[in-house]
Parts: sequence; structure tokens; C-alpha cells
Amino acid sequence: MAFSLFRRSRNLPVIERLQGEIMAASRQPAFFLDYGVADTVAGRFELLVLHTGLAVWRIETLPAPGPDLAQDLTDAVFHNIDTALREIGIGDASMSKRMKSMAQGYLGRTLAYRDALQSGDTAALALALARNVYGDEGRAGDSACLRLARYTERLNAGYSGLDLERAWSSPLPVVDAATVI
Repeated sequence: MAFSLFRRSRNLPVIERLQGEIMAASRQPAFFLDYGVADTVAGRFELLVLHTGLAVWRIETLPAPGPDLAQDLTDAVFHNIDTALREIGIGDASMSKRMKSMAQGYLGRTLAYRDALQSGDTAALALALARNVYGDEGRAGDSACLRLARYTERLNAGYSGLDLERAWSSPLPVVDAATVI
């Protein structure tokens, strides 16, 4: 995977800020304590994918340089995932295959979440979240999964108001996961 982040260094401060905000949003303790998301590498990846995918979706639809900013953000997130995996001992021999699989997973999950959000279908969103975040489609109707679906809808609503100026210079909208019922 080529990381175009390093070609567009003028975006670096914005990318670092956005990435930090996305990371903070995806690591809210309520996800692990109240929503039942596993506090594991896989669980954290799923929440990072959810938050990154929503932010990138909104930023890539903005006028130029929105699409470049969205690509740089995606590249930076995957660069940091690559670095983190190497730090926990994932070897070079398997890294390319693992990163390809994670990138494909990111794309598939993001499309599933977008489709459900665009159609306003909370049940479809809950099913996608159950399959990906909880690893069990049977959980689509349980309270934690429905709560995560409502959280995702609120976050998406907040992100839908992004314009280029806000994305470039203001903090991303935040939803406090602990307050979603």
C-alpha cells in the first residue's frame, strides 16, 4: 500500500489532528464497558474502522482538496496500523497479506455502514455492526448493538454537516458514547 501522506506534507498537521480526534472517539471507555465491544486488537480495529470510515466518507465528498485530504487520512490511519502491528510482533513476512486483508475489510465495512446510513435502515446498520464489531449477526437485535447503531447514526449526522473549512480547521463533531441510550 502506498502512503500518499508523505507526498502531501502540507496536509500533515491536519491529518495528525483528524487522526488523533478519530482515535480518541474510537477509544471511548463506554464502548468497552457499556457497549460490550471486546477490548482487543480486533475490537479496537473495528471501532477505528467505523469512525475513520464515517469521517473519510464525509471529507471525500467535499470540494478539493477534500478528496486528497480523505485519502491522506486513510493512508495515515493504515500507516499507523502497520506500525502498531509491527510493534506487537507481527513479522514482515506476513505484514503485506495482513494489511491487504485489513484494507479490504475496511472497505467492505465502510460500504456496508454507508449503505445502511444512506437508506436510513437502522436494522441493516445493526446487522452490519453485529457482524463486524461483535462477530455475531445474532446480536443485531440486542441492546448493546442497537445502542451502537444509534451512536453511529448520531455520529454520521454530526459528520454530515462538515464543510471544507470545518474539516480543515475545527475539531470533528463528537458524540459522547456514554450518553447514547
